[in-house]
Amino acid sequence: MIKILRAGRINSVQDMGRSGLRHLGICQSGALDRTALATANLLVGNPRDAAAIEFTLGPCQLEFAFDCRIALGGADFAATLDGRPLPSWWSVRVHAGQILKLEAARHGMRAYLAVAGGINSATQLGSRATDLQAGFGGHGGRALTEGDALSAGELTDPAAPLHAAASFGVRPPAWYQADDTEALAIRVIPGPEYDMFTVAAQKTFWNSSWTLTPQSNRMGFRLSGPELKIKKGNDLLSHGVLPGVIQVPPAGQPIVLMADAQTTGGYPKIGVVIGADLAKLAQLRFNRTIQFVECDATQAREELRQEAAYLQQIETAMHWLRPAK
Repeated sequence: MIKILRAGRINSVQDMGRSGLRHLGICQSGALDRTALATANLLVGNPRDAAAIEFTLGPCQLEFAFDCRIALGGADFAATLDGRPLPSWWSVRVHAGQILKLEAARHGMRAYLAVAGGINSATQLGSRATDLQAGFGGHGGRALTEGDALSAGELTDPAAPLHAAASFGVRPPAWYQADDTEALAIRVIPGPEYDMFTVAAQKTFWNSSWTLTPQSNRMGFRLSGPELKIKKGNDLLSHGVLPGVIQVPPAGQPIVLMADAQTTGGYPKIGVVIGADLAKLAQLRFNRTIQFVECDATQAREELRQEAAYLQQIETAMHWLRPAK
């Protein structure tokens, strides 16, 4: 078992989420930074989509009651294992009784703890992800609290424990190493209702810095900045929405929908954050700024291809670290 000694803020069990159920009103859920989750899982020999613990901000503390292999991916939480530093993007062996501590995040917003075998919560609607709004999945459909105990699943590959290697890690994607005091560039494809906005609002959208407000959550990231105005007489019926969509309510302040977003909405969509940049957005800290950069579908697909190539390199390298069967 993995015992939660200190829970921190809104930590939960997440995998890659639920797909194909939005027509039933079931949101995606799952990790906000899917790249970090996939990388941490690969570093312990799991499938990319295995369930892990998503940490938000910190601090938190866990105790392991069994020998296993773990890896951290994502933000830098100044983690230590029995007092020894444990870098993010690093895989180590853990022995029963050892304690993992994560302090307040120094850079970024979210980290992911993968355990060999994955977190063994019940599968609901094809996923172990926690849907915090609907209250199901993960560990009791809620955020983790002190005293909770999680178990690891059985290894699907008998060679996955990687006993031959004591510790190892990978270099994170380049954008993780950028200076997070500067405005973060987020690439956006103009949305279906882009032409509903005035020319002045369109220019403002691209040329302004937008601040992430503390009112943001896993459903949507609320931004503050200049008011975006739409042309008169453009009412919309409720329609389907997806993570990445940028809605603009009547107050004119954009909301970027995230993994726990509702399945329908009636606000005009000025743009859509490309899939490869949602992980960047997930690591943005409150009161930091972003700047939207226009791109097209061809560029968006190329960024996804590069992300897939990064993960494939790690998967290939892991193959050579596994003990011979």
